[in-house]
Amino acid sequence: MKWYFLQRKAAPYVFLSPFMAIFLVLGLYPLVRSFILSFYITVGPGAQKFVGIENFRIIATSPVFLKAVRNTLVFTFASLFLQLPLSLALALLLNSKRLKGRAFFRLVFFSPNLVGQVFVGILFAVIFVPHFGLLNRALHFAFGLDLDTRWLGDPRLVMPAIVLASLWMYVGFNMVYFLAALQAVDACLYDAAQVDGANAFRQFLHVTLPGIKPVALFVVVVSTIGSLQLFELPYVMLHGPGPDNAALTVVMHLFTDGFLQGDLGYASAVGWILAAGMVVFSASQLFLAGIWRRHA
Repeated sequence: MKWYFLQRKAAPYVFLSPFMAIFLVLGLYPLVRSFILSFYITVGPGAQKFVGIENFRIIATSPVFLKAVRNTLVFTFASLFLQLPLSLALALLLNSKRLKGRAFFRLVFFSPNLVGQVFVGILFAVIFVPHFGLLNRALHFAFGLDLDTRWLGDPRLVMPAIVLASLWMYVGFNMVYFLAALQAVDACLYDAAQVDGANAFRQFLHVTLPGIKPVALFVVVVSTIGSLQLFELPYVMLHGPGPDNAALTVVMHLFTDGFLQGDLGYASAVGWILAAGMVVFSASQLFLAGIWRRHA
């Protein structure tokens, strides 16, 4: 009997032990190690010197880091104010019962996300090629744009090019979340709104938006975190930070200093600043959405 009760008490810990072991080795230890390294200057994995908060002071005054922060924030705001409204608009369109072939269009819009950022980066590097690229050809035919337009060679056009590539990849992905949320809204609420004389816009404002708020908040927070971690797409498209560091992001800056130049201490400090920024952004979004507001 004692053995039976011992098994019942020990069973949860036995089942959790593989996860805990993996988390401690691959999760917690790297976090602690990177935090310690952020107070050191390192030259490769072997040589290191304790410098306290010097790495953070250097980062705060580094024009390269500030440029990376600016680029990352521009991309993040573009994701929030371009990508998510487009995703919601597509979801509203595909949620309409009057549209035929909805399943086909869902697959078409979602499929770009299946190939990954590296493939999308290679694809759009070809699309943005001057003279022969598909985008220049289409814009030249439609609006007379110069065929020699260098999307990836002009610092002013690099970020719009990255945003366009990310839109093609992620609009359909977020559309799936919004579509699932729309289908979960009770249809009786729309019937009641129609009886009260609400037009389509007021139904969207007072029925649809409150109904999809939890999912919308999730999408906003996850999209913000993902945008702040942007790396593969611009790195593959431009083979680096691009002209005048126009495509340099915080994670690319971390990668360059940590793995190409060997200063893992500086890279760790950059990583912890980025982590703090993601926490601040996410907490601010949750606060503005009223998640922590006490109910009377």
